[in-house]
Amino acid sequence: MKAKQILTRQALHNLFEKVQGGSFAVEYKNGDSQHYGREDPQFKIRFNDDNIVDLASGDMLMSFGDAYVDGRVDVVGDLAELMSLAIRSGLISAIHGPSGINAASRAFGKLRSLKREKKNIAHHYDLGNDFFKLWLDESLTYSCAYFRNASDTLEQAQEQKVDHSLKKLRLKPDETLLDIGCGWGGLVMRAAEHYGSLATGITLSEEQSVGANESIAKRGLQDKVDVRVMDYGTLSEEGRQFDKIVSIGMIEHVGKENLGEFVSNVKKMLKPGGLALLHLITAVKEGRINGWVERNIFPGGYLPTLPEIVSHLSARDFHIWDVENLAPHYRLTLDQWSNRFERVVSSVAEKFDEEFVRMWRLYLRVSSAAFRVGEVEVHQILVSRGQPDDLPLTREDIYKEQKQC
Repeated sequence: MKAKQILTRQALHNLFEKVQGGSFAVEYKNGDSQHYGREDPQFKIRFNDDNIVDLASGDMLMSFGDAYVDGRVDVVGDLAELMSLAIRSGLISAIHGPSGINAASRAFGKLRSLKREKKNIAHHYDLGNDFFKLWLDESLTYSCAYFRNASDTLEQAQEQKVDHSLKKLRLKPDETLLDIGCGWGGLVMRAAEHYGSLATGITLSEEQSVGANESIAKRGLQDKVDVRVMDYGTLSEEGRQFDKIVSIGMIEHVGKENLGEFVSNVKKMLKPGGLALLHLITAVKEGRINGWVERNIFPGGYLPTLPEIVSHLSARDFHIWDVENLAPHYRLTLDQWSNRFERVVSSVAEKFDEEFVRMWRLYLRVSSAAFRVGEVEVHQILVSRGQPDDLPLTREDIYKEQKQC
């Protein structure tokens, strides 16, 4: 064995010995293997290449992610188990880096670039409606579902999430609703069909807009639902106001420097006495999204902490009525997405390639791991502009069966 290989293995051995709370096996290219931990292995890390020295230093999620995507490393077993152990042991993080941003980034952040935001959104959401149709539920809801039971199907849980959100808004027939970051329009269509709302959805994704409007036309909802490619700032400048506003899984794309502007625009577009529901992934500790995730999956993404987003709301005189943590629901959602994704990997590979499959598999599993270990959470925050018109004294109405319109 060459001296470089010996040094590399020693460095990796020192790294693996730091792992606490689990057991796993390691197998090298020449067939040598080693076991770490006292129990049976939860998974096996298999090195297919001797060029793995980069895995023992620096940003280890970045180096491991690249090695996994290009096939230098394989994992036999659940990637989320590996990621969970690595996060608990402090070896990797889905959130990392200092809470501040360098001066250059801060300067650019103050000058919000719609062109840059549209490009970032397109990087992820414009991969093609056919891609997301392969493994999301029928409504193409691409955010945390709401499980009444762990055995719920993804379709059930996503419908329950939409209803749970709309019930919090106490949505009434003929009220106007704005969905900021409406995705493929599942929520606005359900708001019109089952709650009698007049709903508007906005997105920066051309693909989502096309898919949403096709569904709206098929269901004959053109007189009640409108989905367009538009930025929330542009809509705000038009001076239009809504009875209710919802934003699910969109704030993560706004960026740290633009959170205040986003909240100000929500206030401007919400009628006095109106309710808004903000649903977002939150970081437990302040920091940037991991470099591998940002580069490959969510360019420009930022996860605020709960105190951070609440401070922006309070500074703009919003009244906060309800805060709910749905973190366990997102882990279940991600696990279901992963299972569905694995069933269609041949179709995904045919549409893209094997590296794309491995990249998305790792993204889904490291995200699940981040929720498993409590590094990230997801919160729904119900707020009002001024005193709400008719907010009930209790939450009992949220859990009652919805009467059909």
